[in-house]
Formats: sequence, C-alpha cells, structure tokens
Amino acid sequence: MRSFITLILSSLIASPVLAGGFDRPIPQAQSATAEFWYALACLALVVAMVVVQRLVSRK
Repeated sequence: MRSFITLILSSLIASPVLAGGFDRPIPQAQSATAEFWYALACLALVVAMVVVQRLVSRK
C-alpha cells in the first residue's frame, strides 16, 4: 500500500502539467571588443600549436 501511494505521488509530482514551458535563449550579437579578443585568442592558439609542433619535432 505504501509503495502504491509513493507511486501515485511521484507520478503526480512529475506530471507535464506542472512543468514550465521551454523558452529558447536568444543569441546576442557580439561586440567589436568580443570579436577582437576572440581573434587574439585564435592567434594565440595557432602560435602555441606551432611552438608545440617545433618542440615535438626536435626530439
């Protein structure tokens, strides 16, 4: 009997009626500052990969 009550309560709590609707996030436009820092990070990544490739090829 106790497990039956638990089953009923858990199914009522998890019902889709109580669930809120999903609001899709709206993407924001990037600012010029964000684009600058992204470009700088991309260049730094490329430079770091070149340095690692040179270090590995020397051995």
